[in-house]
Amino acid sequence: MLMTPGLAFFYGGMVRSKSVLNMLMMNFMCLAIVGVLWCLYGFSLAFGNDAFGGLVGSFQYLGLGNMFPNGSQAIVGASTGDGIPILAFVMFQLMFAVITPALISGAVPERIKFWSWGIFVVLWSTIVYFPVAHWVFAFDGYASDKGGWIANSLKALDFAGGTAVHINAGAAGLALAIVLGKRRGWPRDPGRPHSLPFVLLGASLLWFGWYGFNAGSALGANSTAAIAFTTTTVATAAATIGWLLVEQVRDGKPTTLGAASGAVAGLVAITPACAYVNPVGGLAVGFIAGAVCALCVSIKFRFGFDDSLDVVAVHLVGGLVGTLLIGFFGTTSLNSSSADGLFYGGGFDQLGKQAVAAFAVLLYSFVVTSIIALLIKYTIGFRVTEEDEAAGIDESQHAETSYDYSGLRSGGGTGSSILDGAASRVPASAGQEG
Repeated sequence: MLMTPGLAFFYGGMVRSKSVLNMLMMNFMCLAIVGVLWCLYGFSLAFGNDAFGGLVGSFQYLGLGNMFPNGSQAIVGASTGDGIPILAFVMFQLMFAVITPALISGAVPERIKFWSWGIFVVLWSTIVYFPVAHWVFAFDGYASDKGGWIANSLKALDFAGGTAVHINAGAAGLALAIVLGKRRGWPRDPGRPHSLPFVLLGASLLWFGWYGFNAGSALGANSTAAIAFTTTTVATAAATIGWLLVEQVRDGKPTTLGAASGAVAGLVAITPACAYVNPVGGLAVGFIAGAVCALCVSIKFRFGFDDSLDVVAVHLVGGLVGTLLIGFFGTTSLNSSSADGLFYGGGFDQLGKQAVAAFAVLLYSFVVTSIIALLIKYTIGFRVTEEDEAAGIDESQHAETSYDYSGLRSGGGTGSSILDGAASRVPASAGQEG
């Protein structure tokens, strides 16, 4: 749960001061909206037995019912020796469902109507996330009697959500950025991060929370959790260095924003691979992801889509890197549930499975998100007016401001001029402008 407020601060620091409350709220509301959906039908669609040809789960757990045979909680995973009460599993998986739409918000800050965003989260979670979670996370005989095609038929490896969370959100962010269009004045006025301390705070909370995300996916304090804990740590460290080295060579200076972004890129990339690679493989996955994601932040300028906080470069690209590199660095030496990748004598077989899973999720998410976004755009409207965007979305959507400058003004200065002067001294970021 801590990851979603952490993400809010990570993103909130990168936008302008007149938009930070809206950015925080877009993330925070995912906890509220998805929490309700998950109880009513989301868990059932994600982890119920196959329905509609295996594209989604059934309605067997509506309202979190049918979980208490003989008056006691069902035990999830009892046959594997890792049994936990089903409601513990429900709440753990809820946090994946919450943060995935929250990730998308970084592609479209400073221009979205708040309640239109709320409706988008409802539709996107229902039509995109819940089915994809079923494909990836619903294993035969574990959370359901007959589960998702990626996990059970294709047998692609994704330990903690590289496809279902990061590729899914990254592709959706790209679609949403294209449908909504550019911010007012972009790219001539790309904006500057208003609070780099917020960014680093958010990245640090994400790093900490990610141990629950990755190691927690072992569903027990066991050897698999220990592997995931270790590879998550070393991959994130290596990715931070990889991103900063690219900045040093390309821009002449390593930046705070780059360090935070590199860490998140490493966390994203190691998510699918954390239990399937050894520590040296974790270092390789992280370093490659940090460098590649840093190089990819320029994609939006080349192709002209305003992915404001680089959701595509960090989450889509990072998720693809981590998912595909299992086909190279995967090894059964530490985890018999893994598969040997190309560098461990496994040939190209696992790499092919990883590619099918990654690009199937990417295509589905991009197409369906585009349809949802267009539907909202041409019915209730998605964007605020140009006047509201120029004045600041915090005022227009929430009737609030993030900072009180009245004390500064009473001293003879103006809050905006002081803030602008501080912003002008912030070093140029690695393409990750607010």
